[in-house]
Amino acid sequence: MKIEKIGKIFDPRKYKLINNCHEFSQSPQTVVFDDFVRIYFSTREKDKNGKYLSHVTFVDMNKQFQVIEVAKKTVINLGKLGTFDEHGIFPINLLKEDNKILAYTTGWTRRVSVSVDAGIGHAVSYDNGLTFEKLGDGPILGASINEPFLVGDAFVKKYNDIYHMWYIHGTKWVTDNFSKNSERVYKIAHAVSNNGISWQKEGKNIIKDKLNIDECQALPSVIKINNIYHMFFCYRNATDFRGNNEKSYKIGYASSVDLVSWERDDTKFKLEIIDGEWDSGMQCYPHVFEMDDVFYLLYNGDNFGRFGFGLLKLKF
Repeated sequence: MKIEKIGKIFDPRKYKLINNCHEFSQSPQTVVFDDFVRIYFSTREKDKNGKYLSHVTFVDMNKQFQVIEVAKKTVINLGKLGTFDEHGIFPINLLKEDNKILAYTTGWTRRVSVSVDAGIGHAVSYDNGLTFEKLGDGPILGASINEPFLVGDAFVKKYNDIYHMWYIHGTKWVTDNFSKNSERVYKIAHAVSNNGISWQKEGKNIIKDKLNIDECQALPSVIKINNIYHMFFCYRNATDFRGNNEKSYKIGYASSVDLVSWERDDTKFKLEIIDGEWDSGMQCYPHVFEMDDVFYLLYNGDNFGRFGFGLLKLKF
């Protein structure tokens, strides 16, 4: 794989964002239109208690990735009191289908004994992605007997009339000398559906660990090229990852020919890192997409995307 590094293309600090949000443009994900690309991301506001709420918004760019405008109104509402997405939606994944756009959301809610829990929600847009209507107040995929918490990061594609979802689920909470609070461990899994709403989980972790058994794997993104499925994701250590660049998020890579078995080989994705640059300490939340027969990868850099996202051009 050949990688051309375009650089950072969006800095949220330069724009007035909806819902009193500032900074943060996490998990950029695209919908490609005829003459522009809409890039959705999650940004943040502080509530009356000084805690963050994550909101979905978007930036429209021309096909040279120059900003046209940012969203002027709320894209999707946060959940009602006590629901799974009361305190935030991050990330959102989009799938164009006929005259509508399907959205698969990760809803967050705060907990007491641990920091958060999450589930996967569903919404639909009938106005080309300006706004979305939720299917209901609850998640379409959430905790189950073998995946008891933190189900999220859905990425959905449709192949041969079957919907495929790659997602993450929590396996345990851990503590060590670096962490004041418990930290989560999560892995990538797979589910299928005939209608995009009711899902059958495969029931296993599909990407091998590289670091250790407590490796955290997040935000899978898949594209099919010449009968090979390519997956990009990010991974990190479970603890000491916020201030230690060696243990923070990096981008991983795996491939499959059958959507069942995945071969991980991070060496095939060689991203040049320059000290002091916006992504020198962290590379996270990748999103691969095709536009006009060219393949691109969006991703966040340092501070979990606090100051923007960048772009790569890929040749396979």
